[in-house]
Amino acid sequence: MLIALFRTILLYFLVLVTLRVLGKRQVGQLQPADLVFTILLSEILVIPMQDKNIPLLNTFIPVLVLIGLEILMSWFSLKNLKVRTMLQGNSLLVIRNGVVDEAQLRCLRFTMDDILEELRKKNIFDISTVQYAFVETDGTLSVLLKPEFQPATSQDVNAQKEPKSLPCVVISDGKIINNNFKDCGMDPKKFHALLKKKKIKPEDVLLMTLDSFGNQNIIRKAEKQ
Repeated sequence: MLIALFRTILLYFLVLVTLRVLGKRQVGQLQPADLVFTILLSEILVIPMQDKNIPLLNTFIPVLVLIGLEILMSWFSLKNLKVRTMLQGNSLLVIRNGVVDEAQLRCLRFTMDDILEELRKKNIFDISTVQYAFVETDGTLSVLLKPEFQPATSQDVNAQKEPKSLPCVVISDGKIINNNFKDCGMDPKKFHALLKKKKIKPEDVLLMTLDSFGNQNIIRKAEKQ
């Protein structure tokens, strides 16, 4: 009995330390790779917790290997956009100006009932009030309402709301995201002319967004010491 208690306490702290090593991202949201890690970790730990004949060393080694793989893949994701896309996928625009993109729904294998359910969870019962809706990489739905349906703030009192355009990520971690040009009314030729005018190199930019009104937001990478 005492051996089982000791093994349970030891494995509990092993899981706790593992999650602390992997950071808040692992706990806060489950990407596909994170889900695989979580399932494997639970399967590895639950058996020795119940079977005292299995040496604990046989548990520690696979857990350490999993931690190493997770950290390695996270590093590759940080350094390489293609690897990040392969492991995590991309956010997909499923509603634009109240119109559902059926092709994206088929790609996600979502039904209209799934979308309507997610909207209801956000207290949105009329799909026509939605300006943009994205299915994020963790499966959640992010929604931007049309200006006239957005809740009023102190800045909006006695002020008319202006139409908004979707800010599109055109540079991420120094990589140009050509697939987003269409959503912000941009093309490669105009974009490179814009960079040249601003004397900006893509590799020096951490994040750059554009919208169809020409609004820009540029965050440069911190200079290496």
